[in-house]
Amino acid sequence: MKGILGRKVGMTEVFTTDGKLIPVTVIEVEPNVVTQIKTTEKDGYEAIQLGAFDKKESSSNNPEKGHAKKAGTSPKRFLREIRGVDTSSYTLGQVIEADVFSKGDTVDVTGTSKGKGFQGVIKRWNQSRGPETHGSTYHRRVGSLGTMRPMRVLKGKKLPGHMGNEQITIQNLMIVDVDKENKYILVSGNVPGPKMSFVFIRDAIKGSKEFDKVELISYEDTNESSPVNEVVNNETVVEETNEVVKNETNETEVETTEEATNEEVSE
Repeated sequence: MKGILGRKVGMTEVFTTDGKLIPVTVIEVEPNVVTQIKTTEKDGYEAIQLGAFDKKESSSNNPEKGHAKKAGTSPKRFLREIRGVDTSSYTLGQVIEADVFSKGDTVDVTGTSKGKGFQGVIKRWNQSRGPETHGSTYHRRVGSLGTMRPMRVLKGKKLPGHMGNEQITIQNLMIVDVDKENKYILVSGNVPGPKMSFVFIRDAIKGSKEFDKVELISYEDTNESSPVNEVVNNETVVEETNEVVKNETNETEVETTEEATNEEVSE
């Protein structure tokens, strides 16, 4: 099991070399630091704790500063544990970067969905409304709350309440591209949460789905020695040569015409 913390930047789309369009989510991945290693002897289970995105010293309390100091790093804004790992292969203060994943990997992405405040049953649970006319007083109400016995609302009844702002995991997404230099990972499809929200990427738990690596179209400027520029340069040279030949031909025709005119005048 491996994972990394990141921040959702937004969505875009990329094209493959065979012409396919893939909608992707751009996830910013700053270097993660192993801030704690938990063992069975001391903590009762094995896990590593990752920290990402620096936090100001002035905004951190003393426990946060002391916890980060043990790992030789600055206080972090996001902390998350990963269980089911071989803790012997990690060291305190170790840095994990975006290249922990590669193209074609299958991952699960966890985030916090957008909060929508207090909502009624129609929006929250997709229930139907009542009649709007003919004297009906039932429009967007909850409806029946249950039977006469027992004299209470049964557990699990769908009622109005706080909607959104809950942890959601999207499973079996594909890693489309990994850029260690620019610190981002492209994940196929959408992931929960608003822009600039915290997300957690890890190996797929139900990792039965396998993806083939895709080659993306690059929009970088071509070099002068590229075949495209060579063709363009050759066409330019040919056009210039043709123009020179045309100019020389026109000059020769003009000279020939002038000589013929002079001979007729002399006769």
